[in-house]
Amino acid sequence: MRVKICGITNLEDALNAIEAGADALGFVFYRDSPRYITPIEAKKIVAALPPFVERVGLFVHEDVQTINRICKETKMSLAQIHFDVDEAFLDSLEIQSIPVVRAKSAKDIARFSECYRLVDAYSEAYGGSGKRVNLEWFDGVDCSKIILAGGLDSDNVALTLAYNFYGVDVSSGTESQKGKKDPQKVRDFINNAKTI
Repeated sequence: MRVKICGITNLEDALNAIEAGADALGFVFYRDSPRYITPIEAKKIVAALPPFVERVGLFVHEDVQTINRICKETKMSLAQIHFDVDEAFLDSLEIQSIPVVRAKSAKDIARFSECYRLVDAYSEAYGGSGKRVNLEWFDGVDCSKIILAGGLDSDNVALTLAYNFYGVDVSSGTESQKGKKDPQKVRDFINNAKTI
């Protein structure tokens, strides 16, 4: 299973996550988040990364032009669209994107079922809330194109393995404080997510 460590704010955390086996790093370009990073700082981190690591920019309530510009400037490889958009919006982006489904109920997880998408627990805030999605909602569902997020940590990520999710995404579950990763929590999370 693939693992994205989200909310990267500094190079040390980025390199520790990669060394621990992360497949992707997430950079939050949402000013109201405690994990917000400026495009200038993100660009510096990305420039120091080794190859073959996905770089995912997280956006909330931004227009297509802004997302395209920031992703190009910072050399993101994917855009994570963490607000309600339609397929026309996604198609107009110049970069590959992952829509986020902020699930309130089991029927919500069927949105964007034809493409890879991230499913997170609904909360008033956007991401990093620590709320969990009810795993029973995924019983009998093809999860091969779903990246699960929301309230995951090293203790509960093993519960997701039976569902064959494409990947998992974690932020607060690997932190020592908001915006700062705990290297041991990162290692434990990745090890437990990749135990298959």
